[in-house]
Amino acid sequence: MIARRDFLLGAMASSVLAATARADFASDDEVRDILRERIDRAHQSVGIVAISFDSAREKIVTYGQSGSAVDQLDRDTVFEIGSITKVFTALLLTEMVTRGEVALDDPVSKFLPGTVKMPDRNGKQITLLDLATYTSGLPRIPDGIPASGDNPYAAYTVEQLYAFLSSYTLHYDPGTHYEYSNLGFGLLGHALALRAGSSYEDLLVSRVCEPLGLRDTCISLSNSMRERLAQGHASNLKPASNWDIPTLAGAGALRSTASDLVKFVKATCLSGANAPLRSAIDMLLQTRRPTNLPNTEVGLGCFIRTGNKDEIIWKDGGTGGYASFAGFSTTLRSGAIVLSNSINSVNDIGFRLTNPAYTIAQYPPEVAVDPAVLATYQGVYEMNPKFALTIRAEAGRLFVRGTGQPEFELFAEDQNRFFMRFVDAQGTFLRDKDGAVDRLLWHQNGRYAYCRRAH
Repeated sequence: MIARRDFLLGAMASSVLAATARADFASDDEVRDILRERIDRAHQSVGIVAISFDSAREKIVTYGQSGSAVDQLDRDTVFEIGSITKVFTALLLTEMVTRGEVALDDPVSKFLPGTVKMPDRNGKQITLLDLATYTSGLPRIPDGIPASGDNPYAAYTVEQLYAFLSSYTLHYDPGTHYEYSNLGFGLLGHALALRAGSSYEDLLVSRVCEPLGLRDTCISLSNSMRERLAQGHASNLKPASNWDIPTLAGAGALRSTASDLVKFVKATCLSGANAPLRSAIDMLLQTRRPTNLPNTEVGLGCFIRTGNKDEIIWKDGGTGGYASFAGFSTTLRSGAIVLSNSINSVNDIGFRLTNPAYTIAQYPPEVAVDPAVLATYQGVYEMNPKFALTIRAEAGRLFVRGTGQPEFELFAEDQNRFFMRFVDAQGTFLRDKDGAVDRLLWHQNGRYAYCRRAH
């Protein structure tokens, strides 16, 4: 997302596995129970739209409230889709390759002003393909984007981007190391727009959205879309501001609907040989690169997860008030779209609706912790010189925000041990010999990191 967990799709028809007929989708009652549990008991969202589909059928279930001006929650409700934007940017890249305007192995520097010094390492330049597969060596976010705030990307300028690129030193050779990067995809969208002599939005709408019939996928809201825009919410369900991402738009600036996202997945995963953008779509997953994530490879913008005798092509997204998931099972030949008007992840719901072998996240028993104790945990804990976890306590609840990411709630399993829901991450607060909290032991994806308390 433009958030932490940051992961859609675009499987070319020739690459999918042998199809297995899907018996049926989950019943409306089952899906509604899942959404009701997530909203009414877990308090992780205000409104959720979930669609399951294959080539012949679509099943939609909604629960909760949109908070939109027209007070509707359906397939045409508008949400920010965050990092699912990256797959659209990747398709724009392959569309421009099919026109001969760019090549995957073109260095990014070819399309930037001569005054910009793109970082390189050991004689290797960053290519468009490196950006599209999260292997450029560029960090997740550049300097200049605040770790907190209602609209963190809004004020970030092209001049700041160019200054950062000109001064950054790569730690890995381009093309050799996976690291999720909003900066990389923002730069990709920017470079493609410069090559075409257009804005990113105008280019994407004309080259991708219009050919695929996506009427409600864009950055600038029409009056109709604005009336249907769901009110976003932070992890504590307080209303959240919408995000503006002008310079790094290719990383996460799009707004869309469940209806349009279903069309997009069908176009990329279920369309025939004569479908619009067929050549560009066929290129999307021709290249895969490894990641450090379990059972996961990366394609162009999307991720490929193996397990449960299946391969799921997927991407999620999140901004300050929204969470999204889009996925497609290459075995069952069916997919799912899940959109929520809060930042809390809906990935587990998306995977379950894509393939019923996946399970819904469980909630470990919570432990009550004295608010006075929670207050002692507030502070900034440095994981490395470029990344820190900011801990905040409010009304008996604890929250964490990573550098450049939205805030998420932590839940207590002991007086000093906390966990995140839907993401396998836990934090333990440690004290020095005088009893003062001085470190946070963070565990995520099988790795531990001691984070020193800065203040």
